[in-house]
Amino acid sequence: MKRLLVTGASGFLGWNICRHAQKEFEIYGTVFTNSVEINGVQTICFDLANFNELKRIFTEIAPDGVIHTAAASRPEFCQSNPIESQKINVEATNNLAGLCSDRKIPFAFTSTDLVFDGQRAPYRESDPVNPINIYGEQKALAEEKVLNTYSNAVVCRMPMMFGISSPAYETFFQQTVHALQERRELTLFTDEYRTPISGHTATQGLIMALKKAQGILHLGGRERISRYDFGKLIAGLIDCTIENITACKQKDVKLSVPRAADVTLDSTRAFSLGFNPPTLKEELQLLLRSQA
Repeated sequence: MKRLLVTGASGFLGWNICRHAQKEFEIYGTVFTNSVEINGVQTICFDLANFNELKRIFTEIAPDGVIHTAAASRPEFCQSNPIESQKINVEATNNLAGLCSDRKIPFAFTSTDLVFDGQRAPYRESDPVNPINIYGEQKALAEEKVLNTYSNAVVCRMPMMFGISSPAYETFFQQTVHALQERRELTLFTDEYRTPISGHTATQGLIMALKKAQGILHLGGRERISRYDFGKLIAGLIDCTIENITACKQKDVKLSVPRAADVTLDSTRAFSLGFNPPTLKEELQLLLRSQA
């Protein structure tokens, strides 16, 4: 069985990859800030920003492929700590690309739909990036560096994701379900659009990309939906009233970090390669059944 190195195993996406890809790979997952144990996965705790340590671990594992999900992924943190976040979001990413290039093994880097400014959606892979916050800027710079360092790498721009949360990370789905069940007030944007997918579907897309793709690839869902409508869809599936959901517009709220309003991804290229996300309703129903 081939060895797959997954960075960021304690995060939502890395944790889902480690759980869902075990039938096909012997998985090694890296953690740092949040240590987790995952059945069937060998986890290694070290700082990806330490290049000498990274090289040593890389040599010891001798992976056949790498999916790099580790990141300083909270835009608020990146905005306040640009130097610290750049070490993991840009420098460590480029170092990983170089190590994979040296060994000529598949490398998938998970970027974000937030490399776009939200003004000209839907976005194709060939559309110019124009991030409006530091997190997006760092991811855009990392994309450029990765492809300059290793032309065979694949940069996967990921959309908003949901699913079973890792021990260290809760998604919009869990936050919404808890608020609805506890009858707490929930304010959601009607003018902020995404193309969401579940962690399970994201794993399928990334494994496919690792095997089949190079360059930039969008792994968005088939449906464009606002956070408000997504919240209403969740409420309907868990038989909760929507009376506690308040609609508002992003432009009417003062945000601590600029957020793009519509970063809908056009994932036609991924669909042509075999990426086939279920409908949002189907994804949510499967998720709810798995948690019943």
